[in-house]
Amino acid sequence: MHLDEFDYELPSELIAQTPVTPRDHSRMLVFNHKDNNIRSCHFYNILDYLKKGDVVVINTTRVMNARLFGQKEIGTRIEILLHKKMDGRKYEVLLRPARKLKIGDKVKTNDITGEVISKHVDDGTAVMFFDKDPQKFGIMPLPSYIKGQPPDPNRYQTVYADKEGSAAAPTAGLHWTPELMNRARDKGVIFCEILLHVGVGTFRPVKTDDIRDHKMHSEYYEISAESAKILNTAMREKRRIIATGTTSVRTLEAVFAENGEIKACCGETDIFIYPPYKFKVVDALITNFHLPKSTLLMLVSAFVGRGRALDLYASAVKEKFRFFSFGDACFFC
Repeated sequence: MHLDEFDYELPSELIAQTPVTPRDHSRMLVFNHKDNNIRSCHFYNILDYLKKGDVVVINTTRVMNARLFGQKEIGTRIEILLHKKMDGRKYEVLLRPARKLKIGDKVKTNDITGEVISKHVDDGTAVMFFDKDPQKFGIMPLPSYIKGQPPDPNRYQTVYADKEGSAAAPTAGLHWTPELMNRARDKGVIFCEILLHVGVGTFRPVKTDDIRDHKMHSEYYEISAESAKILNTAMREKRRIIATGTTSVRTLEAVFAENGEIKACCGETDIFIYPPYKFKVVDALITNFHLPKSTLLMLVSAFVGRGRALDLYASAVKEKFRFFSFGDACFFC
């Protein structure tokens, strides 16, 4: 499949710069496979589409303070994005401009120093060792299309964020509030926690004309024994598994593909989901509107069909939905 098949036009004014308050008052586009209807409502209306026994999967990762700015010894300004913690104060990072740094170079930023100890030409990453914990000196790594920092950094964290390790938020989860989750539980909905530390590779542009030639970065995941039991029981009883976000989808589908079931496990996945992928675990999807030509839009296209996905996005543009990380939600069921 060609990259241009996943393109669409988006007016820049529809790129959300700030989150909606309260969280669950963002708009939501609903597409139901069974009746082929499109509806527009608000995220808090998701209770109308959930029923007793549904399992809603949430990703409990927490975003690191992953962006730092510093200088080489000769004065070149360098941006460092912490991509993945390795051990101690060693991190896999993205550097900008990477070409200005070689192995052994040091970057000083906010009273700490990082040294480049390896570079990976194939994927543009590097490994740096810092003399202090860099997360204590970094800032929230918002996407480049968001200008400035939000007044409350917690708005780029889900309300259930727990284990730190992501370079970006699992943004579909930003719409949930504790009150809305409790109301869903009152209906008999089960929330199931998994973990995937979101890496920058999830959002890195696809540069190959044939999308099948694109290589994803690997990302760390965990599924507990309790969560595995909840998921396998739901599958056996044919109850819906509803993924909050593409990160939850990728974790569930990757683990099932490797094991033939959902197992308690941890590891790394570089699964890349695009049409005509057949989903083995996920029955419904809560997600945001994604960038043109992105791997996330390709996953959505696999879930609802490429033509249908582009039609839904065109409808959302016409109805002036807000797009991307701080934008509105979709519910595909």
